[in-house]
Amino acid sequence: MRFMRRFMRIFFYLLYHPLAFLYDLVAAAVSFGRWKDWVMSILPLVHGRRVLELGHGPGHLQRVLRDRGLSTFGLDESPQMGRLARRKLGTDVKLARGLAQAMPFPDRSFDTIVSTFPTDFIFEQSTLHGIRRCLSDGGRLIVLPVSWPKSRLLQWLYRVTGESPSALEDALKLRIRKPFEHAGFYTEIQVVDVKSGILLIVIASK
Repeated sequence: MRFMRRFMRIFFYLLYHPLAFLYDLVAAAVSFGRWKDWVMSILPLVHGRRVLELGHGPGHLQRVLRDRGLSTFGLDESPQMGRLARRKLGTDVKLARGLAQAMPFPDRSFDTIVSTFPTDFIFEQSTLHGIRRCLSDGGRLIVLPVSWPKSRLLQWLYRVTGESPSALEDALKLRIRKPFEHAGFYTEIQVVDVKSGILLIVIASK
């Protein structure tokens, strides 16, 4: 287990930094081409006009938020992702490089903060306390941490291993809920069944 965690940390570092140009390709492969659809599934949960995306990556969600007339900002630690997003969105995009654990924004700056498929930084108390500080009163954090694609191969694997999404949901809900509640959020976890997969979405309200 320790080896696997170390391997995944190295993998994600490479994917977000020197191999960032492969991000869309890898995301499409692991999601059977549904990655962008899953990311956009959080849009109905966004409220207010001021929206911050943590870990904006290549900028797909930033573009949609901006096209909806929202005042949108993005924060990402990776300079490579920043360059990719600016190349996609243009120079007038509001992106900052920095760590979510040390949010570089004033108090109550945003109505909604979103993060789709983040790494473990999203569960750190330093991150969550910073998010809570930067949210307006009644604001919300929306996190899409995990999903299960629908495919015949995966359905067969679920039957063989006995680890179906429904069996994992309860354990995941309990484990995921704790850090948000510890940081002072009222936390709701939704399991959303879409055509291409099953999504687990956290709505943490201030």
